[in-house]
Amino acid sequence: MNIVAVDVGNTNVAVGLFLDGKEQSIQSLPGAGETALRDCLLSAWQKIPVLETSIEGKRDGVIVVSSVKPVWTEFVRKVAEEELGEKVHVIGQDIPLPMSAWVDEPKKVGTDRIVSAAAAYDVVEDAVVVADFGTAVTIDLVDANGIFQGGVICPGFEISAQALNDSTAQLPKITVHRPEAPYGKNTADAINCGLYYSIIGAMEEIVRRYAEQLGRWPQTVITGSAAAMIKDDCPFVDNYVPHLVVKGIVLAYMKHIEKQNEMA
Repeated sequence: MNIVAVDVGNTNVAVGLFLDGKEQSIQSLPGAGETALRDCLLSAWQKIPVLETSIEGKRDGVIVVSSVKPVWTEFVRKVAEEELGEKVHVIGQDIPLPMSAWVDEPKKVGTDRIVSAAAAYDVVEDAVVVADFGTAVTIDLVDANGIFQGGVICPGFEISAQALNDSTAQLPKITVHRPEAPYGKNTADAINCGLYYSIIGAMEEIVRRYAEQLGRWPQTVITGSAAAMIKDDCPFVDNYVPHLVVKGIVLAYMKHIEKQNEMA
């Protein structure tokens, strides 16, 4: 099964190429513009093998998208239809969610949260917490039965740094990085320490409260663009998995195809 998996976030876009279900490459496009995204999509699609039975050179693959930004979804759809002659399969619309969600409005939960949770549970096969560090930080719980229970949403580093700058007269705008010490000797470093350690502390406290609900400490997985920066300061985290959403997109599509085959 050959898949181009596209994870459209609020800020970044990731495009993964999977041939025969195996990961070949995942390219992240920070703050992607239309040209960069188009070129990445075309490049990935050209690596999909052509069907032996196709006279027109049709490729043996699909494009599957999880998106939290509708304008980018439509752009991907436009490129696929107009330049590749392909239909885009959107998680939550054309492809069912890969796991049940015991929340008030399942259709309003970001599909990125559901597919990454499903990907983590598929490996752990037990209760698991998935924390995704992107524009926003989401910390979600899946129970031992593979049911998405919900989670929390916090502002990401960039949003928090911007808010401090916008809402005060003299605090500078900073780019959060791993601190050299737990306290700052100047204003910029103090802000950096505050934002960096506060989200780590929040995550540990949230996971602890999840554990109280479960009656035991769940495995914890982190992903997202900022996860690599904090992972070494999170001893309570079991695994760091880059591009977990992309892997979850592939899982969602494969589960959909398996179910269709079973019904047939």
